Amino acid sequence: MDPNDVRRDWAERTGDYSPAYYADEGATETSEWLRSILDFYADEDAAILEVGCSSGRHLEHLRRAGFENLTGIDINPDAFDVMAEHYPDLRETGTFHAGAIEDLLPEFADGRFDAVYSVETLQHVHPEDTWVFEEVVRVADDLLCTVENEGNGATRGRGEEDVSYVEGEFPLYHRDWKAVFSELGAVQLVAEPSERDTHRAFRVP
Repeated sequence: MDPNDVRRDWAERTGDYSPAYYADEGATETSEWLRSILDFYADEDAAILEVGCSSGRHLEHLRRAGFENLTGIDINPDAFDVMAEHYPDLRETGTFHAGAIEDLLPEFADGRFDAVYSVETLQHVHPEDTWVFEEVVRVADDLLCTVENEGNGATRGRGEEDVSYVEGEFPLYHRDWKAVFSELGAVQLVAEPSERDTHRAFRVP
């Protein structure tokens, strides 16, 4: 798929994997993992960015845990209307930006956020747009967390197909995120494979 087609499909997504779908699903074990990592490695006043926040279920979990300086980016503009309905306190107190991460991340200053995380978002970045991973590292001052599908095999995607398709339509690129971010100077602190995703935390330079 063309990179613009990938972005357009997610920006217009309804039904499965849409903002309403994730709001109805609510907080998950991943939400709790993020909270525990941030509790350990960050302060409650840390500036936190979620890349691909959708309707905000993970950010809401962090808000309820005491984190207050929360920012989210999502390509689907409907995400923030859904957020206002399901998580009104988060919508009121957080800062949110509608648009593609490729367009928005370059607008932030170096080290703007103490912690940056992505849940099943970076895995959809088209190979022509992988430069944006440098931007993810650039805006993170201290901590970076990724929860991405690296493949379901024992090697978590290495040596298997480079791409699969969600519901036969959305490309999901299997990458070794330790390798990706290590090459950009990040140091892995945590790696925890789950049934579907691999949870990683990095210190950034």
